Amino acid sequence: MIERIEKLVLLVVVTIILGVVAGAVCWTFFFLMNNGIKLIWETLPNALGITGFWMPLVVCTVGGILVGLFQKKWPGQPQEMDEVLAEVKANGRYEYQNIGVGFVGALVPLLFGGCLGPEAGLTGVIAGLCTWVGDRLKFLRKEFKELSSVGIAAVITAVFNAPLFGLAVPIFGNAEGELHGDTIKVPKPAKIAIYLLAIASALGSMMGLGLLLGGMGGLPHYSDVEIGWIEIAILIPCAIAGALVGWLFHCYGAFAKMISCKIGDKPVVKALVAGVALGALGVVLPFTMFAGEIQVEELDGIWLEMGALVLIATALIKPFCLQFCLNMGWRGGKFFPMIFCGISLGYGIAYLSGADPVFCLCACTAGVLGTMMRQPLMATLLLFLCFPLKSVFVLLVAAVIGSVVPVPRKWLS
Repeated sequence: MIERIEKLVLLVVVTIILGVVAGAVCWTFFFLMNNGIKLIWETLPNALGITGFWMPLVVCTVGGILVGLFQKKWPGQPQEMDEVLAEVKANGRYEYQNIGVGFVGALVPLLFGGCLGPEAGLTGVIAGLCTWVGDRLKFLRKEFKELSSVGIAAVITAVFNAPLFGLAVPIFGNAEGELHGDTIKVPKPAKIAIYLLAIASALGSMMGLGLLLGGMGGLPHYSDVEIGWIEIAILIPCAIAGALVGWLFHCYGAFAKMISCKIGDKPVVKALVAGVALGALGVVLPFTMFAGEIQVEELDGIWLEMGALVLIATALIKPFCLQFCLNMGWRGGKFFPMIFCGISLGYGIAYLSGADPVFCLCACTAGVLGTMMRQPLMATLLLFLCFPLKSVFVLLVAAVIGSVVPVPRKWLS
């Protein structure tokens, strides 16, 4: 009995520590990313006197070369979030030999304007770290059998600031919530308690470091939404518009994959081509670059000055930049950029309709993720990171509409 209590206490302590570490790693990543972007895109150009409208083309081209050389040395690093989740689900562990490489590999593309999310490298780092801890606490093998899943729940929560999404992802085994023929096994209450403990620790660590040192990162949260007759009337049109952007995400993916296959096994060439394309589009539409979390804050203050055409064009072109990066060796996540697309589209529709901007953002973004993820519940849980709980009806309806939009099966593979 005493031994069992000791194991339980140790399990709780280690879970809290891992949660804190997950939050700290995420904060460190965002801190390095935000300050690195400022250094590369503002401080150095200003110091060297080489600022100009053509800067995105130069910086993204340099980034393409660096990404290509990195992929030549460490191909396939970092692994995408669903690849990490699949390995953890299949093996109950994630090999940790390359967690440092994965961290750097996720950071470099983002510093040079990559239209990518940060979750890929961070998921692998924490899953590997949890496996490393589990290997060294072998006398708790049974209790730590799914330690990597606990760490994934913590890091996803810290990255997205969405605890329900962070809890759901390891249960499903992927970020889309697809079963792939398996049956969902709802964890026992004790295991859910461990997940929640890790999630709370990660959030506390991330927020504590953010308050203490600044630079917490992540997307902003909209605290209120107005729903009147105008908003109800445009709910379905907003969802359909968002679904179109989600559909284009899959279409662009098929096209980018075809181009990648034609170029072949030439990582430097592919990454360079992506860098040039990203930079060229960034000259015309600057918000097509980067993950989007800092850009959303900028967009909130200037969307009325940008006009509907630029806002909607950005939402239509950014998925192309994302897929071209992903398929040409710029490794990273997809959720932050696609959420930005929904927000940009929502502002464009709000500009044209005069409806409540946050309502338009909710409906459009849910439509985007509903079509992209094909799972409205998971899309809704993820979007709680940006939108208030009172918008749940809008999010669910729009995500359901997006999820039923037909997408060719070959595009989804």
